[in-house]
Amino acid sequence: MARIVQKFGGTSVADIDRIKNVALRVKREVDAGNEVAVVVSAMAGTTNQLVDWTRQISKLHDAREYDAVVASGEQVTAGLLALALQDLGVNARSWLGWQIPLRTDGVHGKARIEGIDTALMRERMAQGQVPVVAGFQGLGPDNRITTLGRGGSDTSAVALAAALSADRCDIFTDVDGVYTTDPRIVAKARKLDKITYEEMLEMASQGAKVLQTRSVEMAMNHRVRVQVLSSFVDLPGTLVVDEEEIVEKEIVSGIAYSRDEAKITLVRVADRPGVAAAIFGPLADAAINVDMIVQNVSEDGKATDLTFTVTKADLDRAVKVLEENRGLLGYEDLSRDANVVKISVIGVGMRSHAGVAQKMFRALAEKGINIMVISTSEIKVSVLVAEDYTELALRALHSAYGLDAA
Repeated sequence: MARIVQKFGGTSVADIDRIKNVALRVKREVDAGNEVAVVVSAMAGTTNQLVDWTRQISKLHDAREYDAVVASGEQVTAGLLALALQDLGVNARSWLGWQIPLRTDGVHGKARIEGIDTALMRERMAQGQVPVVAGFQGLGPDNRITTLGRGGSDTSAVALAAALSADRCDIFTDVDGVYTTDPRIVAKARKLDKITYEEMLEMASQGAKVLQTRSVEMAMNHRVRVQVLSSFVDLPGTLVVDEEEIVEKEIVSGIAYSRDEAKITLVRVADRPGVAAAIFGPLADAAINVDMIVQNVSEDGKATDLTFTVTKADLDRAVKVLEENRGLLGYEDLSRDANVVKISVIGVGMRSHAGVAQKMFRALAEKGINIMVISTSEIKVSVLVAEDYTELALRALHSAYGLDAA
């Protein structure tokens, strides 16, 4: 007998028929003799509607009441799925975040999990009950409802799997696994049987939408085996596992991209110690995250150009902060460009193979694609290119690294 946590996303529970289909999947695991806990998201579109209502009521809304409103979507799904399971003869009961309890810090809207008390849930599961848990929500220090941020139900599921010492956490979504790149753009993309935590973390943080970044971090920290699979087809998914479980390691496992990038260039910044701190300090104070950074070589030893990226959502605020500090920073001009895309090649095999970056640069050059910014890590090389070249770059790199399906 295995202990499994199953998580179903918004598209999987989008309407009553799909909730009934989910109930059949859960029953299948129960009938196989497994202990099962289920985590659910709100029905597709529900959270967006709830968020929109809070903004219509008050643009500068109280974050605590915002959480009380948007957490209600998962409550509806949990209750409906529990009813659907009961109708199939499965002993099921809905659980909200405060009933477990799933304790978080007090940062409303993007709370972090601090602990989960699973004693009562373990007892009920041992008696044959299936807990249906409302994802995305927890209980803050002041005993008020908190939410974990968009995509937080993935984090809820992985955290619950860790707390329950589950054998596996199955994340059901609208795709049947993790692909080498976006199959909507690259027709020859192929599904991976396994991917390491480190690779999945890089894929998620570099733009892949399959799993929320925080959920992958938690899975890696607690060594929770995660399977990504579709709730619409009966096919094996992709296992996210420890590197030791993968015998044959690809040099490059996948290619991710993010359109949520914007480039800022400060022209002729004083080339002196402390200038970078003077630029990025005010941005950090404004909670603006800077990603890729490149500084041109100063020819005269007096001034240099500095280019970096922020998210598109932060672009206007970043420019405002920089313009307010122009006298202190002493740059001559500022240019901005939101029509860029970050493309990343990812693979644990890079640790032991040279020439990965060179192959990337050559493949892009052969297609006439200019690279604006480069950044690297131990298992990743990222470049910034014009957004118009997204599809061409992805297809060229996918072929260059031998990832195309036969």
